[in-house]
Amino acid sequence: MTTRWLITGAGGMLGRDLVDSLAGADVLALTRAELDITNEEAVAAAVSDRDVVVNAAAWTDVDGAESAEEEATRVNGGGPRVLALACREQGAQLVQLSTDYVFDGDASSPYGETDPVAPRSAYGRSKAAGEAAVREVLPESSYIVRTAWLYGEQGNNFVRTMLRLEQERDVLDVVDDQKGQPTWTCDVAAQIVALVNAQAAPGIYHGTSSGEVTWFGLARAVFASIGADPARVHPSTTDRFPRPAPRPAYSVLGHDAWFDAGLAPIRPWGEALDQALPRLRKAS
Repeated sequence: MTTRWLITGAGGMLGRDLVDSLAGADVLALTRAELDITNEEAVAAAVSDRDVVVNAAAWTDVDGAESAEEEATRVNGGGPRVLALACREQGAQLVQLSTDYVFDGDASSPYGETDPVAPRSAYGRSKAAGEAAVREVLPESSYIVRTAWLYGEQGNNFVRTMLRLEQERDVLDVVDDQKGQPTWTCDVAAQIVALVNAQAAPGIYHGTSSGEVTWFGLARAVFASIGADPARVHPSTTDRFPRPAPRPAYSVLGHDAWFDAGLAPIRPWGEALDQALPRLRKAS
């Protein structure tokens, strides 16, 4: 039987890679302009003949959410609830994308899938609300896939910014006191497809690359990979770059759920970066 997929937020960085990963499959790909995930009637119509829904639509403006938390929560918390209710009615599975921002960032070892959430930002609270809604409405046929530090060929992201600034500046100051897992959207997309196709147990999975690094370390890796001098990147601290929303100091996520499901987690971040950079340079 052919699986019928719905990708919401299909025009975004991850959404586009999800569509590409499902080439040849029965896919209904809807951008945010084409489907408002908070609209119950529109969502019900879109889900009505689908088997799997992957929700890549979200409020992603982390700093903007600090002054518009109600609106961010309407999208990131209310939207997933609407989708979950429609999936329950249709008998479809739901994959809800979430984030490292649901954690407080104070840990010194990787956060586990079952560790309690404690978001410190409006964005993190809005995404935690979405997780809770999906688990409440659709506990037996939903996946929550948390990801972080995403980069890809589309849209604005740190890696593409580093490629641009390498051309524009002699030296760069980059924060060295935030640690996480740079993750290529192509890898996340492939991992989601593998998760669904494996008929893995419902629950929470961490869709991030293996390993860990700081933003400073990532910037130097980008420079080195393209033949630029990594010494042009200098370490700095978060307090030199104040932002409205607090950034987690530690965003490393554990991958036990993948092993429990008999699936390998996403590959090491450096390996993915080396493969991704030629494509990102061409796109830039």
